[in-house]
Amino acid sequence: MKIIKIQRKTKYQKYYSSAMGTLNSRVTCIKKYFLGIPIKTIHEYRETYYGEVKTCDDCNLFI
Repeated sequence: MKIIKIQRKTKYQKYYSSAMGTLNSRVTCIKKYFLGIPIKTIHEYRETYYGEVKTCDDCNLFI
């Protein structure tokens, strides 16, 4: 068993775009784990409707 590992997970989340309204998008989170417990999120990005990759700081996510 590794002590520290980095794992990437992808899930669908809703977000709001002023131009297109509410959309579903794939959001990928890269997290650092210590003994299986998540410590911090290293990076979080999403794929847009047009196939571009943007950071999640640019959008309003609905949770």
